[in-house]
Amino acid sequence: MRLFWLFLLVPIVEIGLFIQVGGLIGLWPTLAIVVLTAIVGTSLMRSQGAQAFQEVQRSFSEMRDPTRPLAHGVMILVAGMLLLTPGFFTDTLGMLLLIPKLRDKVMQQIASRVTVTQMGAQMNRNGYRPRGDDGTIDGEFVVTDPDQPTRPRNPQELDPPGSSGWTRD
Repeated sequence: MRLFWLFLLVPIVEIGLFIQVGGLIGLWPTLAIVVLTAIVGTSLMRSQGAQAFQEVQRSFSEMRDPTRPLAHGVMILVAGMLLLTPGFFTDTLGMLLLIPKLRDKVMQQIASRVTVTQMGAQMNRNGYRPRGDDGTIDGEFVVTDPDQPTRPRNPQELDPPGSSGWTRD
């Protein structure tokens, strides 16, 4: 239900702001501001997004928790979507999300409402994930004598009951 109100109220706020700003400064300056904020915001989003991506890569390579850089990357992406949406309200929200300290505050607010029940990743210092078992693979094999000619096989002899037979020669 909250999403419904969000989709209803945001366009109403945007239309009201367009009417107010357009009445104060005119149509063309209003449109110029909307286009300019989209261009500047996209440029800022690209540079900050590249930095966030490098930080995510660095955290993986150094075996650190990637939560913070991933969250920043997602918020930068959301900021970019808001900046590309025409309107003063969404542009303001998008510009605010491009401020790193504000993103930290938003992340803290979201983290305070999230409960992690289980988390785990196992890697040794070489970066390999240890197996949960001893690596044994259960299977069957038949030893054949290379000097004896092979006889035609009976498919029922090789396949246990209920087998699909798709691995047969």
